Amino acid sequence: MPARPAYRRLLRAQAPVNRPPHDAVPHRRPAGRGAAPPAAGVWRWLPGLHTLVHYQRAWLKHDLAAGLALTAVLVPVGMAYASASGAPAIAGLYATVLALLAYALFGPSRLLVLGPDSSLVALVLGVVLSLSGGDPARALALAAAIALVSGLLCLLAGLAKLGFITELLSKPIRYGYMNGIAITVLISQAPALLGLQVERSDQLLGTLWAAGAELLAGRVHLPTVLLGGAVVACIVVLRRVPRLPGVLVAVVGATLAVTLLDLSTRHGVEVLGAVPQGLPLPMLPMLTWQDLLPVLLAGLAVALVSFADTSVLSRSYAARTRTPVNPNQEMVALGAANLAAGLFQGVPVSASSSRTPVAEAAGARSQAAGLVGALAVAALLAFGTGLLADLPRVALAAVVVVAALTLIELRGLRRIHRMQPWEFWLSLGCTAGVVVLGPIEGIGLAVLLAVIEFLWGSWRPHSAVLGKADGVEGYHDVQRYPAARREPGLVLFRWDAPLFFANAEFFRERVLQAVAASPTPARQVVVGAEPITSVDVTAADVLAELDAELQAQGVVLVFAEMKDPTKDKLKHFGLFAALGEHRFFATLEEAVAGFAANGGAPPPDCG
Repeated sequence: MPARPAYRRLLRAQAPVNRPPHDAVPHRRPAGRGAAPPAAGVWRWLPGLHTLVHYQRAWLKHDLAAGLALTAVLVPVGMAYASASGAPAIAGLYATVLALLAYALFGPSRLLVLGPDSSLVALVLGVVLSLSGGDPARALALAAAIALVSGLLCLLAGLAKLGFITELLSKPIRYGYMNGIAITVLISQAPALLGLQVERSDQLLGTLWAAGAELLAGRVHLPTVLLGGAVVACIVVLRRVPRLPGVLVAVVGATLAVTLLDLSTRHGVEVLGAVPQGLPLPMLPMLTWQDLLPVLLAGLAVALVSFADTSVLSRSYAARTRTPVNPNQEMVALGAANLAAGLFQGVPVSASSSRTPVAEAAGARSQAAGLVGALAVAALLAFGTGLLADLPRVALAAVVVVAALTLIELRGLRRIHRMQPWEFWLSLGCTAGVVVLGPIEGIGLAVLLAVIEFLWGSWRPHSAVLGKADGVEGYHDVQRYPAARREPGLVLFRWDAPLFFANAEFFRERVLQAVAASPTPARQVVVGAEPITSVDVTAADVLAELDAELQAQGVVLVFAEMKDPTKDKLKHFGLFAALGEHRFFATLEEAVAGFAANGGAPPPDCG
């Protein structure tokens, strides 16, 4: 039996290749006349401020109009999402002002609008309900702390150029997670929409059970149901009317109805009541040691979800305006916005898929539209909070319910089911995990499923024995081309994945099976290595063991079409030198010709 080949001493590593960073995108002048030149140096960290410094006077009338139109949506939506998150409604306005101001400085997109968002409601609500004990001040502190944690994480990730991390979540996983979030929000808002006196719980199934019991007992508050239903209908219908702020119309109409018909006093419709007047002051939230872990986990979940939303929306508008995408700077801007919101007693924020189109449709030209909106909301906080006292809480719940319904993705799921059923069931499993386990645990499950999904294709990848088929150039899978000719004594084997620790043993088994199944006694195995884009240490050890096993059977292991970076790794590990350069061929044709030229004998210097 031939001696087991040992690795020679490790060869010196190749000099690293200089590559551009992940987010390197050639600067292109944004579409439209009067666009500012691309930012460089210190300006690249403050792209929004760079745009404002180079502001064109012709943009002003457009940005003013867009900012005022935006304000009509910012106020009711910001309050609704904060209230649904378990925090005081005013915290949504604090967050709106500070997020818009921060993004105007750090944000690379001219159109993106940040603020409290429906996708974050369930994440914040789970922590606030379980830890606040119904204390509004403590609820505000917890929500602000979550914003600070998520902001810090986004900022650090952006500076570390980790803007690509959300690409790890596949579309089925994202659909499943957001569908679960939508269901969670709908159930949490159902008691408010139906006027049921149900104690809010961080356990979704508990809320559902209690609401069902109240519903069966006939304790629905009819005036609240009618008012909430009217708000929902108004928002849905007015969505079809371009440039009309349907949310504002619906909420103002509900407030007027409460005031004029005295629905609060005479019919028990719950209203917002006195709202603190004045701008927020910076304040660090006070937490207990028991709060730290839940807040950290919620902050991590908010950071991941908010950046995923922001990244998708940013890419969408960048493609539309033909401007480059900078995911790392988006993450920095999102981090700055959440830090500002949390420091000034606000709830976590994200890019908004409902408010950004408002700014675009109103003709926004730059981040100045967001500044106008922020100043208008700040003016309301300073002088006009008395206008909010009669705002019915059911109207805020209706706004959140309509937003949650827009999160549900059914058409995409049907398409996935048609194309690849197992990914459809994976998405449903993710949805069930969010609903049953909770939103924070659900996002952990989503990440775990994404990793498993990523690894599965590489763990048990496709492989094939190849042959020469008539009328088709090259070598092809004999399972697909049963009549393909195979060289006697030669096994052509292709492995369609990187070779690493999780699949190395499977690779070895498949090669040995291919040798055993050869119609003629095998004397040589040629591994078509073009799809093998990487090899790790474990896989290199398995290759050495496989070579020893094949030599014991009188079979020679050679490689064809291996890429140079993969070959460099084998050189670094010492395996290339141990096998010998004569075992590596540029093409499959060259390897087959070499085998035929030697009459099926091993290559020179082999064995």
